[in-house]
Amino acid sequence: MALRTPGGCHLLPPRIRVSPATLSPPPAQLPLFHKPNSNNLKLSNPIIATPRASMANDNSSPAFSASQIARIGEVKRVTKETNVSVKINLDGKGITDSSTSVPFLDHMLDQLASHGLFDVHVRATGDIHIDDHHTNEDVALALGTALLQALGDRKGINRFGDFSASLDEALIHVSLDLSGRPHLSCDLHIPTERVGSYDTQLVEHFFQSLVNTSGMTLHIRQLAGKNSHHIIEATFKAFARALRQATEYDHRRAGTVPSSKGVLSRA
Repeated sequence: MALRTPGGCHLLPPRIRVSPATLSPPPAQLPLFHKPNSNNLKLSNPIIATPRASMANDNSSPAFSASQIARIGEVKRVTKETNVSVKINLDGKGITDSSTSVPFLDHMLDQLASHGLFDVHVRATGDIHIDDHHTNEDVALALGTALLQALGDRKGINRFGDFSASLDEALIHVSLDLSGRPHLSCDLHIPTERVGSYDTQLVEHFFQSLVNTSGMTLHIRQLAGKNSHHIIEATFKAFARALRQATEYDHRRAGTVPSSKGVLSRA
């Protein structure tokens, strides 16, 4: 009997053809948990998984493996004014051990290590009986040189870093490029001349010194802030996170230099 749809179409009942094969019993089924005898199996084209570190790329050179490269820079700087030693591990865990005889600078170096996840070791003595200027400057110069050393040829890194950090009412934006070209643009408005015994003019001088030896393009912008301590600390935190971004590996680059020129070098 045909069925009528609301649209006036007729639906015919399905026709089932029965053949002797349809009525024959189904073939015997294997048990649900049947396990084939592996001795009777052969792989005509077996696939062997090769660890990526041992694989070769198209030009028969070893594939890039970031874990095989120790990115550590160690520098000693001795002048008539200061004696400074710096060691930095770019792939560290945020371990900090800094003693510069300038307490506020030690506090800022702690921020660099903690928020950048760098291991930072600094020892410095200097003519702080005059002021903190030479110690602040030479620590930054040595840190920049150690960073330059740790980066090497800069193959495979992200190169660029960009981060905004807040600390209560203060908000600081940092953008940097590990380009090999030193440049600093610093727009901080620190309302007091000192934080504790630390001269706040030394903040910009610290970053200028670090830029000069590391070959970094660095932009610092204060978006908000009234408290001098908060402004400076937020600056170091934002710098640490931006530097962490820039120094981390981009695995899609497979160890190539992140430049259309093929070279990123302070020299």
